[in-house]
Amino acid sequence: MSDDDNSPISTREASRLFAGLKSAPALVLAVSGGPDSVALMWLAARWQRSLARAPLLTVVTVDHGLRREAGCEAREVERLAAELGLPHRTLRWRGAKPKTGLPAAAREARYRLLAEAARAVGASHVLTAHTRDDQAETLLMRLLRGSGLAGLSAMAPLSERDGIVLARPLLDVPKAQLVATLRRAKIGFADDPTNRDPAFTRPRLRALLPLLAAEGGDSRNLARLATRLARANAAVEVLADGAERFLRLRDRGEAPQAGERSFEASAFAALPDEVRLRLLLRAINALGHEGPAELGKVETLMSVLDQAIAASLRARASRRPVLKQTLAGALISLAGGRIHIAPAPARRRKGG
Repeated sequence: MSDDDNSPISTREASRLFAGLKSAPALVLAVSGGPDSVALMWLAARWQRSLARAPLLTVVTVDHGLRREAGCEAREVERLAAELGLPHRTLRWRGAKPKTGLPAAAREARYRLLAEAARAVGASHVLTAHTRDDQAETLLMRLLRGSGLAGLSAMAPLSERDGIVLARPLLDVPKAQLVATLRRAKIGFADDPTNRDPAFTRPRLRALLPLLAAEGGDSRNLARLATRLARANAAVEVLADGAERFLRLRDRGEAPQAGERSFEASAFAALPDEVRLRLLLRAINALGHEGPAELGKVETLMSVLDQAIAASLRARASRRPVLKQTLAGALISLAGGRIHIAPAPARRRKGG
């Protein structure tokens, strides 16, 4: 992209942004009416017109039912989409809204509805308008929560959700450049006041960014850090894959029970901490039935497991379980020099 954060995006730059999506049969554009997503729609429509054979584009607006203005904004997106020759759908998040954790619940609902819309039109990808500014904010949010390496990698350019690929072609583009692009094209956009509401974490962090930028922590450097952390995270994942194969080879025919994962404890203990942590996370998330395990709880489990492995090595003859613990719907046990991970029995309901 251009080094000038306030310059409009050229046709050539836009073509590079969408180049990897040319062979897709159809694409869904997630457009709320704000400057980022309106710019995504305008740039994608211009890119589509430049191709001899282009993916079909469908514009989808999700109305969360949280603001009165949302309906008007959806109609304005529909009007602009029609001007660009693109079909448009408005999907509504119906039902009761939670009193706590509203942003996360709204995000889950939005992605679920977008995935449903993509399947309905035969689209392989949903395109969202996350920018470099969003990436910097995401990194800060996860840093303050004490996220691990995977979380600090922030958002990936491509990810999968509900069988649909989520693409973020603007992830390296500053918001100011999108606004400049719309102003040159004389295209209006909505202003969502919740983006400045200090009741939410992201707007509070957004207000701090100018202070961080003065110290060198601008969105460009923060996004670059997220990219470097993502690269390191990918390398550790490769190491974890290799460690998993190594542990299987060490088993030499000691196959785990069906629906269970099993590791030789001494070989597991010799691996680097981050690799062991990931192997535990993978097994617990694959076999547990209470959702993804929290990183902090798995770290605590690994500490307890280390102590149990040391104790078991001192009492080699014992086949009795040295450790038995549940986490995220998985049962983790240590017996006979082996770590076993299996689905935990369903919890009994009180009064049942």
